[in-house]
Amino acid sequence: MENLTMKEKLLPILSNKKVDMKKEMIGGLTTFLTMAYIIAVNPNILSTTGMPAGALVTSTCLAAGIACILMGVFANLPFALASGMGLNAYFAYTVVGQMGVSWEVALSAVFIEGIIFIILSLFKVREAVVNAIPKNMKLAVTGGIGLFIAFIGMVNAGLVVANESTMVELGQFSPAVIITVIGLIIIAVLDKKKVKGSILWGILISSLIAWGYALINTEAAAALGIYLPTGVFKFEGIGEIAGKVDLVHAFSPENIKMFITVIFTFLFVDFFDTVGTLVGVCSKAKMLDKDGKVPNAGKALLVDAVGTTAGSLLGVSTVTTYVESSTGVAAGGRTGFTAITTGVLFLIAMFFSPIFIAIPGCATAPALIYVGYLMLGAVKEIDFDNITEGVPAFLTIAAMPLTYSIGDGLTLGILSYVIINFLYNIFSKKEEKHNVSWIMYVLAIIFIFKLILL
Repeated sequence: MENLTMKEKLLPILSNKKVDMKKEMIGGLTTFLTMAYIIAVNPNILSTTGMPAGALVTSTCLAAGIACILMGVFANLPFALASGMGLNAYFAYTVVGQMGVSWEVALSAVFIEGIIFIILSLFKVREAVVNAIPKNMKLAVTGGIGLFIAFIGMVNAGLVVANESTMVELGQFSPAVIITVIGLIIIAVLDKKKVKGSILWGILISSLIAWGYALINTEAAAALGIYLPTGVFKFEGIGEIAGKVDLVHAFSPENIKMFITVIFTFLFVDFFDTVGTLVGVCSKAKMLDKDGKVPNAGKALLVDAVGTTAGSLLGVSTVTTYVESSTGVAAGGRTGFTAITTGVLFLIAMFFSPIFIAIPGCATAPALIYVGYLMLGAVKEIDFDNITEGVPAFLTIAAMPLTYSIGDGLTLGILSYVIINFLYNIFSKKEEKHNVSWIMYVLAIIFIFKLILL
């Protein structure tokens, strides 16, 4: 390993040598385009709590921009962050909607969660968890995330839809599906021809086709979630939601029990979604070191924690590392410059949100599906012949898309890994026993409590 200077240790972004900036910027732009939907979706969800949608657009972009830039500068990793999907729904529909607490108190739970994560990150607890996951499980996480994001892409395009009898089924062959198929073919052909930025080209061409359809048949396009940009420039202030954390009411006797439950739920979901994303994307990008560890994992997790804390003060729900970062990695992003590019684009989007909001799901779906295909390739390196490794790996891969959660997939995978290996070791000779990290046993116990209590 190269000897790093003090500046490079403090700011790992400075340690990069011979960086292909064109690839990094294309990677950052690709990541941004695949997750730009959060600019529209997050305000749409959080505004159901009574928070102003306009201010939420700005805060969503600002929190994501700051967190992405910090990830690039301090962790030198190509990971983008923004308000997490699922966590924002829990914030709005469960905590505020069902539990009936104010959004200010809900923001307080996010703030406390972030502080706890900062402490855990500084004491390297989260880093230890990342590094304790066995190699075959890391490969399984990569494959599971691949299926998960491909599933998200198919759902966004309408290629897969809900069905009460069979859970899911093939959707109608609508214009949105046709646009997705065209985009997927474009990406596959260009990638085969080794055209740089093939995923980005697929998104851009699909967007133009979608907008062309909206221009011709506005009503039919709107029914499919395809809209023309409503303008170019728009900016909203955040004074109504920034700095509204309400710790006084949060810790009041009537709220304290509920408040602790909410914090624990935020903690658990965010912790393992982030761990799964870091491990999976790094594994796919072949960025793990010789010991199978994520580079700068401690710094990455600390940035994730700081992002959540800062986001709560800006007025948005939990900020987390996005699995869509894998699209930027697939497009060639390898360093912190990819994350910085994504962050700068989020900051720019605060002023040009109508354009980015108008990129439809059927235009980003091809990128998600194709990256899912690329990530699934990791499973060929899993030792499926060894049942104690193969079965937990399979359960991880299968559970992520089927539970619609990286965290839940990781939960079932680690639980099965620990239980199977524990029982195997009881009935095996000393020389045949498998070495399982004590951290994995601790995780298994935590997961059991989580399944019982949540």
